[in-house]
Amino acid sequence: MVDAVLFDLDGVIVDSEPVWEDVRRAYVAEHGGVWQPDTQRRLMGMSTGEWAAYLSGELGVDRSAEQVAAEVVAEMTRRYAERVPLIDDADAVVRRTAARWPLGLASSSPTRLIAAALEATGLVDAFGATLSTEETARGKPAPDVWLAVAARLGVDPARCVAVEDSSNGVRSAAAAGCRVVAVPHLSYPLDPDAEALAAVRLPSIGALTPELLAGLG
Repeated sequence: MVDAVLFDLDGVIVDSEPVWEDVRRAYVAEHGGVWQPDTQRRLMGMSTGEWAAYLSGELGVDRSAEQVAAEVVAEMTRRYAERVPLIDDADAVVRRTAARWPLGLASSSPTRLIAAALEATGLVDAFGATLSTEETARGKPAPDVWLAVAARLGVDPARCVAVEDSSNGVRSAAAAGCRVVAVPHLSYPLDPDAEALAAVRLPSIGALTPELLAGLG
């Protein structure tokens, strides 16, 4: 039995991972840091506090973590004001899923970017609970945000399906006890261990049907 469906935002509903990478790469270069080959993969799923500390500390950016967070999020907000990159069919998928199950949103994006994305895509009313890892003790791959969203919906995480795109996101949702549908971004394929944790791997969000979700119960 599936009691609720929980969505990630970045890479599942909005194609924002390339935007995040572009903004943070430019910021690191501008402020004296050095982007590492594994930086983008490590960043995916981190909370705002975690990635800001990583850029300020490990990558050598000459700004405090607080300044990094404020300045990068300000640039992301500016980009979103120009255009929120909705993934094809994602809004329709969310709507048809919401017609059958309660929905939650568990995102690593800052709260104000979640609000901007949902407003721009017309999906504000689709979710019964939304939460940023800004508001949890740990970001993904820790399970905190999924556990908190399930609690807000009043459902058992083990009776939830989580929809994720990144390796850290899949690890996080699996650690929370959810059954995971992975929809990896072509530019950021799943690590083998994360792929093994997913109950289903889909080529696109449009392939997420009520029939498939019900079959995971």
